[in-house]
This record gives sequence, structure tokens and C-alpha cells, in this order.
Amino acid sequence: MAPLLLDTCAVLWIANGEEISEDCRRAVDEAAPSDRILISPITAWEIGTLVRKGRIALSMPPEAWFDAALALPGVRLAPMPPRTLIASAFLPGMPPADPADRIIAATARTEGFVLVTRDRKLLSYGNEGHVRVLAC
Repeated sequence: MAPLLLDTCAVLWIANGEEISEDCRRAVDEAAPSDRILISPITAWEIGTLVRKGRIALSMPPEAWFDAALALPGVRLAPMPPRTLIASAFLPGMPPADPADRIIAATARTEGFVLVTRDRKLLSYGNEGHVRVLAC
């Protein structure tokens, strides 16, 4: 299987040990030994924004939390070169309107990753055939 790119919610669920689907758990378990679980740098911004708005509470500062998520077995930081940011402005079909979701979708598309998510808009975009998705 291709490397897995976790959307922001998936990072939160997995890092906090929350329940995920059996298919998702199996894929994460298979990807971890070969460092094929990726987190986008834009997720750091989303985590910081969620904390600032009071939508989530973390047991540590967002910077430390993000570093701890990256330190989980098999997890590494996804690339985010300028070509990916530009690609996020030109996604085909009906991509999500949220800029962070567009960047995550563009990262999965340009790098050949499978996007792990429960986000309905990202799943719908995947069902259009524009990005490979795994419902979590």
C-alpha cells in the first residue's frame, strides 16, 4: 500500500488513542514499521488554530503536542514544496473549499499518498476519483 497521509482529525484520533475503523487500524499498523505514515505541516497550523479558538484542549502546548505526534512510531513529516501549494489552487473536480483541506488533498495527489480521513468533503472528493482516500 502507498504511504498514508493523515488529515488533521485522523492525527488527533490516532495520537489520542481514539477508536478508528478496523480497515484504518490495519493500514496504520502495516505502514508504521516502514515509516509510511505522514503528517502535513499544515496540520501544525490547524492544531494551533483549533487550540487558539478553544475547539480542542491539549495536555501540552501545541508545538510540543505536534512534535510528540511526529515522534510516534512510523510517523514522519510530509513534504510541502511550493508545487504542492500551487497544485492546491488548481485541484480538479469539486475539491473542498477549506484551504488546509485543499493543501492536504494536493499533497496526497502530488505525492501518491492515501489520504486517511473521516471528513465528508475529503471523502466525497476521493469518491470523485481525484485522490485516494481511506475512511477512518
